Amino acid sequence: MRAEQGRRYSGVAMLFHWVIAALVIMNWQIVERAGDLDGALRGTVMGYHKAWGIVILTLSLGRLAWRLTHRPPPFASTLKPWERALAKTVHTLFYVLLIGLPLGGWIANSYIGKPIDFFGLFTIPALPTGTNPDLGGSIFDLHETGGKILLLLIVLHVAGALKHTLIDRDGTLWRMLPFGTPRG
Repeated sequence: MRAEQGRRYSGVAMLFHWVIAALVIMNWQIVERAGDLDGALRGTVMGYHKAWGIVILTLSLGRLAWRLTHRPPPFASTLKPWERALAKTVHTLFYVLLIGLPLGGWIANSYIGKPIDFFGLFTIPALPTGTNPDLGGSIFDLHETGGKILLLLIVLHVAGALKHTLIDRDGTLWRMLPFGTPRG
């Protein structure tokens, strides 16, 4: 094994990272566009948002399982203690939100009494929560707030990657890409 491979995430971890990132951005845009629609079309577009949320939940659970069974590469030795603490915090919050947001959406749908249509292939039943539209609405409000927090974390994450690439030039970005040279 080349030395740089020990400083890179595995190919599976990279695939999970980039696919989930793309789906989160896509799903954010879907819900943003749905806000401009009315009636049945809005319901159809929101149905896609919910189905993609289930895909994100499934992939995030897979990513977490992979992460728990495959040690990630160590942080670059050039990172300051505050940078390591911030990176750990942001990564933990990503997992919490990538799992919590879809679960929250599913729970909110369940309280409203709605199953989730999975791209017309099958129906994901409501959870056995009973019906409570007010509580479902409150959970949807939390879901929306959590989504905004997730977007802020994405901006912070990208800013950190850019800082390490353009200012520090420490190769940190290349740990999550199959090319480039990660450094120690």
